[in-house]
Amino acid sequence: MDDSATPGGSSAGRGKNHHVDDRESSRAQRAWWDGEARDYYLEHGAFLGDEQLVWGPEGWTEEELRIFGDRRGLAGRDVLEFGAGAGQGARWMAAQGARVVASDISLGMLEVGREIDERAGRSLPMVQADAGVLPFADDTFDIAFSAYGAVPFIADTASLMRELARVLRPGGRLAFSTTHPFRWAFPDVPDKSGLVAQYDYFDTTPYVERSGDLVTYVEHHRTFGGRIREMVAAGLTVEDVVEPTWPDHNKSDWGGWSPTRGKVIPGTAIYLATKP
Repeated sequence: MDDSATPGGSSAGRGKNHHVDDRESSRAQRAWWDGEARDYYLEHGAFLGDEQLVWGPEGWTEEELRIFGDRRGLAGRDVLEFGAGAGQGARWMAAQGARVVASDISLGMLEVGREIDERAGRSLPMVQADAGVLPFADDTFDIAFSAYGAVPFIADTASLMRELARVLRPGGRLAFSTTHPFRWAFPDVPDKSGLVAQYDYFDTTPYVERSGDLVTYVEHHRTFGGRIREMVAAGLTVEDVVEPTWPDHNKSDWGGWSPTRGKVIPGTAIYLATKP
């Protein structure tokens, strides 16, 4: 699971003249995650596990939420984890008997994944790729999924949805989690000051960090309706949107996600769709 919004908050920094296209966004994401990969793993590796599918900072796992239903049904499926980071979710899928490929734009994140594999004496297939331009043939996978990977970091997510639909087989399933769109109206801080809406929910200007004229980090926002329309326009059938609550046992903050905020407003949205 990628660490969406921790650098400075998914709302702070939005404003005029912050348009970022796909090329600029992809370059920034690759450089950012290459530089952050090992520190990210050191900070969050214990929470995420090395072979676990954790859907968001709330800590809910696929074993608990069953987004894909009975995990026994995953055996023999061809599965893509896009925006995979170090491939933790892909390893969990492989443990259920699926044939899995993990892809990520960041070589640094994939190298961390290789180190995890080496310690465990396994080899997870990994591919460096921008999720918006996947190096796979049409109708290749039964499942494509991501836990906070790729979706918030790509400017043209309408094109991303079409690309994911392209590589799915008929009847294939897409599932991804990302920052709940409601969160964009609030400052990204974990205490009570993060419960007061300050921003325009309907403003889809991205959050951008710069060093001089160089874009160094970007997150992109869609409203709930905008996200659904992109999926439908890609030919997908939206089956569900899961808004996980904050579990009582999770006492930890993760950037702007926290028990304080999680008890009041949703932090994560998990979208599930099928290709007819």
